[in-house]
Amino acid sequence: MNPDSSPLHPEDHHYHTRRDPHRQASSLSDIILGGQDGLVNVLGVILGVAAATQDVRIVQAAGMAAAFAESVAMGAVAYTSSIADHEFYESEKEREHRHIARVPHLEKQEVRDIYRAKGFDGELLDRIVATITADKDVWVNVMLAEEHRLAPKTRRQAANSALTVGLSAIIGSLIPLAPFFALPIVPGIWTSLAISAAALFTFGAYKAKRTIGHAGRSGLELLVIGMISALVGYGIGLLFKV
Repeated sequence: MNPDSSPLHPEDHHYHTRRDPHRQASSLSDIILGGQDGLVNVLGVILGVAAATQDVRIVQAAGMAAAFAESVAMGAVAYTSSIADHEFYESEKEREHRHIARVPHLEKQEVRDIYRAKGFDGELLDRIVATITADKDVWVNVMLAEEHRLAPKTRRQAANSALTVGLSAIIGSLIPLAPFFALPIVPGIWTSLAISAAALFTFGAYKAKRTIGHAGRSGLELLVIGMISALVGYGIGLLFKV
């Protein structure tokens, strides 16, 4: 039996048969970014307001304002940063085209050095270099990916990322705020802390499970970050207590 034909582990098979695992990983990152940031920021805000006013209506208003402002801001940041990456990619692409036109021998040597470092040599290396440099678009894409570690990102991808981050931020923001629509201030504070801690731990553990790392450690890290934010917000609220 060919050792290379051994059956895939179910998780490996799922990864290789998914439509686009790398895009799904990017979406997961956007969801965690938006949800975590929305939850942590709004938790700090509403606990500070709760400590300062002891008025549940004010907490609700401040929390809703913070939730939607946070989601818009996070979505906008995700979009503009993705667009900046796109524009940087395009500028590097144009620069590589100019270099190939002006100093092709140097650029060809860079391709050779890249693939020699990967372990290729001799006639096989010559064929690789010749194949890549025969097409200028392929040549440029290889230089961007291998030399600069850049990947293209379209405006549509930027818009999708912004939408995912923004919606995740709203959902994450509503987690610590929800108890204040059903409970008085004091039990609302404790309930908000409890469900926020559980949500943050779940976010961290799920992220580690889908990527790499220890689920318990990752969950605990996010939980600690959220609780520190809550304590800071609550402490500032006490300083301005009405």
